[in-house]
Amino acid sequence: MDIDGNGGHAALVQLQAYLAQLNLPADSRLPPERELCESLGVSRGDLRKALAVLEKDGRIWRHVGKGTFIGSGPVEETVAIADIAGRTNPSDVMRARLIVEPEIAREAALHATLDDIAAMRQSLAQTRQATTWRQYENLDNLLHRQIAQASRNTVLLGLFDVLNAIRRAVVWGRLRSDGACPPADHHSFADHDRIVDAIEDRDLGGAAAAMRLHLQEVERRLIPLREAAE
Repeated sequence: MDIDGNGGHAALVQLQAYLAQLNLPADSRLPPERELCESLGVSRGDLRKALAVLEKDGRIWRHVGKGTFIGSGPVEETVAIADIAGRTNPSDVMRARLIVEPEIAREAALHATLDDIAAMRQSLAQTRQATTWRQYENLDNLLHRQIAQASRNTVLLGLFDVLNAIRRAVVWGRLRSDGACPPADHHSFADHDRIVDAIEDRDLGGAAAAMRLHLQEVERRLIPLREAAE
């Protein structure tokens, strides 16, 4: 996978997960770019970079005036994400997150810059202003990726991106049943504050513990919803 910039890389991973989730037949037309940007929570510039990579690899093709279509020969990483997502479940995803993300938060507490922390603070504020669950989940995804970026570890960031793509392919958003948008007292707001506070304070153990408690609470709330739906 060859793409410049963290935003472009994240958009590519998100787009791969989106395509794996839909499992569209060849020659199916993709939604317009504006709709894709909203669904994936990425900028149009980063989306176009991701589309260009998939077009180069033969995953999609474009017809001027008609749109973008699914092509033949998906790239290896898309196949892997689709295969893993098809054989897993939210419980397994949460266990993997509990292993990986607390250590990422620990590394972020060690390496985060002032700019990293400022970006996290901005995302914290934006999550509280979200008017839909989709908007909130896109911002939540952004915050967790900002923490992974702050680790300054390319391998950890890559692991996060793959795990996050699988998580999105498993379609967590469909488990929501508590209104059109997050309530004012949504548990993740305080959880996220504690994580970012610990990162800013250079509290390595505190950052890892706060992330672990946050993910355990997510698991506690979401897994019963999944079981009730089955």
